[in-house]
Amino acid sequence: MAEQFQAYQIGKSDDGQRCVLTQLDDSDLMEGDVTVRVEYTTINYKDGLALTGRSPIIRKFPLIPGIDFSGSVIESSHDGFSEGDRVILNGFGVGEVHCGGFAQRARVNGDWLVPLPDGLDLRQAMAIGTAGYTAMLSVMALEDHGIKPGDGDILVTGASGGVGSIAVAVLGKLGHRVVATTGRMQERDFLTGLGAADVLDRSQFADKARPLGKELWRGAIDVAGGNTLANVLSQICYGGAAAICGLAESMNLPTTVAPFILRGISVYGIDSVMAPLGKRKQAWQRLASDLDLKLLDELSFDLDFNDLPQAAEDILNGRIRGRAVVKLP
Repeated sequence: MAEQFQAYQIGKSDDGQRCVLTQLDDSDLMEGDVTVRVEYTTINYKDGLALTGRSPIIRKFPLIPGIDFSGSVIESSHDGFSEGDRVILNGFGVGEVHCGGFAQRARVNGDWLVPLPDGLDLRQAMAIGTAGYTAMLSVMALEDHGIKPGDGDILVTGASGGVGSIAVAVLGKLGHRVVATTGRMQERDFLTGLGAADVLDRSQFADKARPLGKELWRGAIDVAGGNTLANVLSQICYGGAAAICGLAESMNLPTTVAPFILRGISVYGIDSVMAPLGKRKQAWQRLASDLDLKLLDELSFDLDFNDLPQAAEDILNGRIRGRAVVKLP
């Protein structure tokens, strides 16, 4: 008899999509050469869109959502993994077109898995999650551009959220002077505790951007898009760069070519979904060494598995600070 497990499953009908907590078994999982006992997961902005149906994140039905998980290998025919190995998964369409982490079991392609790096445990991996992994990819892009501590201020937008909060913490530990933006100025102490030297209200970036503004930022990590990103780009110093990884404000970018051709700035698009394995492993190793793991207690909180649907609404409405960690029952 197939072993049953708890899972959220999203189905679709003429009335729209619906998410239910149900009992499934291994026959409900998709193809893959590694089966994992999911021990922890988390909720990201994309998961919020998937669970609520506000955006067509789910492209195959029925589907188990959840773009992240960490856990232990139960069964493997993949050369790289054996029973008992501890692993992390981010991206590769999991939780979008392949059953994901909001379940007690997952079956995936072993090429999508990253071994848990030394220095991290499975809970810490999900306190970091795709958000933190994306933050580190963004930091690495600025470093590859040649930006070093002491070169000038680094701006992080949406700093109270998952990507932003970990970006602030990593950049601060590396010695950069970080300026954070947030729509929740009551979080100032939280952000300065993570390493921000200054905190700005995001409303300062809400108006239509001028082609060129005052040069303020040597680099930036942006999760917002829209007018926020347009204003940020107009304020990047000559030869600076922005790493862009989100669209929390808008997918649109109402800017001009002026910052690019008059100040020689660069923009790096950060794709966490299909990033190659080598870059993934590097990012996770860097997180184990360059993120103050003591700050994860400040950055994260425990969320009950049964509360994921409400958390989906909360994350889309800006009511979640930092990272939610879900231990599978």
